Order: sequence, then structure tokens, then C-alpha cells
Amino acid sequence: MNQGPGDSRRIVGVGALLLAAVAMVAFAGNSLLCRQALRPRAIDPTSFTLLRIVAGALMLSLLCARRGVRATLHAGSWRSALALTGYAVAFALAYVALDAATGTLVLFGAVQVTMLAWGLWRGERPPFLAWIGFAAATTGLAALLLPGVTAPDPAGLALMTAAGISWGVYSLRGRGTADPVAATTANFLRAGPMCLVASAFALPFATPHVGLEGAVLACVSGAITSGLGYVIWYAAVRRLSATQAAMAQLSVPVLAAIGGVLLLGEELSSRLLLAAVLVLGGAALAVAARRA
Repeated sequence: MNQGPGDSRRIVGVGALLLAAVAMVAFAGNSLLCRQALRPRAIDPTSFTLLRIVAGALMLSLLCARRGVRATLHAGSWRSALALTGYAVAFALAYVALDAATGTLVLFGAVQVTMLAWGLWRGERPPFLAWIGFAAATTGLAALLLPGVTAPDPAGLALMTAAGISWGVYSLRGRGTADPVAATTANFLRAGPMCLVASAFALPFATPHVGLEGAVLACVSGAITSGLGYVIWYAAVRRLSATQAAMAQLSVPVLAAIGGVLLLGEELSSRLLLAAVLVLGGAALAVAARRA
């Protein structure tokens, strides 16, 4: 039976949404894998980061093998690789003290606030509702930082905030990239030596230890939920509107929280739930207002 134009568009839309859903599960999985790897002390944070980046670089290089290494390296930049390294190192260090739900919420909120703040700095003038959303998201992050009995570890929060800012910078630098898969591959390849240097600097403060479970989780995080996850996301985002893409990312903290409760036995505090409502609701409002 022949399909009409409307049916074709609908099928393409469903396919893109399915790809986006898989990518969001992969991104949430990064938090769960890192948290699980560090909780039983199966691996130290810097070794986890190094293995994650190397595994991701290998997977992405295989996907870009037809282009050649030299052609791929021209697609990235050392500054973007530095931002990627800052994100990855701070991300793993933060999860020594944070649970998956809190860490993902802070990471996501910091990314969104960074990108919105950059737009304001560059002279963008969003509508009034976008300002309300920006204020709500910032308030939600601040609510987690306030001292109290249920307050998360402040050092962990600071590190995850730094990770979010670094990822926001990396995302801003990658906007408009002609070939995002090649650029990501090149940045992962450059980030490998940087993570090795970070591991060397960490030697005076912690003894590296890599168990089988920790190594497997780090490689899965790098090759599958990072490397393949990014490729799937890039395939989906080309077929989604900007609003759909932004809204899809709102699901990542929710998925990480559900996974943390079901798979890692974590608990959701009232403070975290309140912050989640403010951050996710504020980000959704800001995105919707800016795209209206």
C-alpha cells in the first residue's frame, strides 16, 4: 500500500523520537554506570575517566574509520577537548560523593544555565517567560547548595557544577559543526592524553586501583553510553526541531533518578524533588518561551 506524504512524515518523526529516547537512556546510563563503578571502590575516579575516554575514542574511531585518522582530527579542536576533559574528570570525581539522581540534576541544570547565561551575555533578549524559567532553574540549583541535614556533599556539588559548566562550554563550541560525529571523535582522541595527565596529577592524593568490574563499567560508559550514545543522538537531532531536542534532554535527570532508585537502591529526598521541579520546570519554560 502506498504511503502519503503525511504518513511518511509521521513515520520519520516516530523514528527520530525513538532514536532520541535511546540516546537519553544512554546519557542517563552514564551517571548510573559511574556511580556503580565508584560505589564499591572497584575503580578510582581518574582511572574511570581515562578508560571511559579511551573506550569512547576507540568506538568513535571505528565508526569514522573510512575517513582516516588525519581527516577526523581536523574536525575537532584542543579547546573543545579541554572542555570535554574538564567535564569528564569533574563528573567522575563528583560521583564519589553524590547519588545518581542528584548528580544528573546538577549536571543538567548547570549545562542549561550556562547556555542560557551565554546567550544573555551575547546580547540575546529572551521573552519574559524565559526569564522566569531561568530564575526558577537557578533557584532549584541554589536550593541544593543550601546547608542542611539533607544537603548533598558540597564538594561533590561544586565538582558536578564544574562538570556541567564544562559540558555547556563544549556544547556551545560545537554548535553549527558540519560533522558532529567526526568532531566528537577528534575531541575524544585529544582528550585521552589530557586525562592521562590528570591521572598523573592525582597520584599524590589517591592510589590508582582498577578492578575488573570497574574497568568493564568504564569501558561500557565510554564505548556504549557515551560513544554510541552521541552518534545516536546526532542522528536523532537532525530530524527533531530545536524545541523537541531540548525537551528530550529534560528526561535525562528523571531517567537517572528512576534508575538510581530501582537499580542502585537510592532514595529521593524532598529537597531533591523540589529542586527537580524547579530546574526541569524552569528549563522547560525557558525553552518553550524562547522557541515560541
